[in-house]
Amino acid sequence: MKTKPEFYTVKQLCEGFIWSKEDHKGLNGLGGKLIIQPEYQRNFLYANNDSKLEIAVIESIRNGYPLGVLYFNQIENGMMEVLDGQQRITSLGRFLSDKFSIMLDGRPYKFSTLPKELREQIENTRIMAYICTEGTEYEVMKWFTIINMGGIKINDQEERNASYFGPFVTKAKQVFSNKKNANVAMWQKYVKGAVDRQEILERALEWVSHGDIDNYMQEHRYDDNIDELKDHFDDVIDWIKGTFDDVHSDMCGLKWGKLYEQYHSNNYDHVALNNKVRELRADDRIGQHRNIYEYVLGGCQNDSLLEVRVFDKTQKTILYERQTQEAKEKGISNCPDCVIEGKANKDKIWSFKEMEADHIKAWSKGGPTKLENGQMLCTRHNRLKGNK
Repeated sequence: MKTKPEFYTVKQLCEGFIWSKEDHKGLNGLGGKLIIQPEYQRNFLYANNDSKLEIAVIESIRNGYPLGVLYFNQIENGMMEVLDGQQRITSLGRFLSDKFSIMLDGRPYKFSTLPKELREQIENTRIMAYICTEGTEYEVMKWFTIINMGGIKINDQEERNASYFGPFVTKAKQVFSNKKNANVAMWQKYVKGAVDRQEILERALEWVSHGDIDNYMQEHRYDDNIDELKDHFDDVIDWIKGTFDDVHSDMCGLKWGKLYEQYHSNNYDHVALNNKVRELRADDRIGQHRNIYEYVLGGCQNDSLLEVRVFDKTQKTILYERQTQEAKEKGISNCPDCVIEGKANKDKIWSFKEMEADHIKAWSKGGPTKLENGQMLCTRHNRLKGNK
């Protein structure tokens, strides 16, 4: 791979810059010769959080701070595309086209309203760029990955998009990485993640590929449609909506893809299933409300999913019989706290009805409702412990 250094002024970089509101990206720079956001690039992120990061880019130039090296890849017809620097170049282009303001002496200023000398300072600032003039696709993408390790860290799906860029990724991003998609608000009731960080797309790919995203993307890289991806994602979402009547915040981020695979072919009594969900959500003994959905889909068989707060009768019976047998053999009370207290009841054997189950490590502190974390205490000592 061969590279060469070049210097560009901010004015040159932003010549011909167009901000696409619909696509949320800068289209071109260097008089149309620079593709600012090629398909393998992630979305523009610096405008998030009240534009703090893009404002910081402008403030860096105002204060004479180095803005960092840019990296371009030379392609056909004298065109170039940005490998690293998309966020900075887009911030500069947006500012020079009056898309946001900076504060100056306590007042907001867009670029066109700045004093002339400040406008010229910004436009004439020179920034260094390294241009890849020769290199295979593999070499270029490897370079892209390495140089993008700084700044806002590239996540796994953003890296996959770069590695397998092509018509499939382009079409997938148009649906699943588009903030203006009217379905996003509904999706985010069940799918956790940010659209512009490719996290909704990642879930869609995970579901359709049964977890093997990389292989799926390389197999479909040059497909000119995403019908299978979109249809499967819609099927999962529609199944969730059709199965559960009520929407709760803890439904977001569940392993819905796996639950769909395992249970979507089952027939359920819709009314009975939703009544059971409501009953369990109202039960304050249950420690994991988010697991209720998997629990009811599985026929209410796996009680460990719920992390129930209260010991059941079988557990209490086992604890009572074990403690009582040991206590009789030692000639002490079957209530450990009575033994420790050392008073009149230190050798008293309490009846089952006179005792209550207790978590050795408190349930409120993460103690499980399991035999190894349980003990029977006389009613008085259990109530005393509960009041501490």
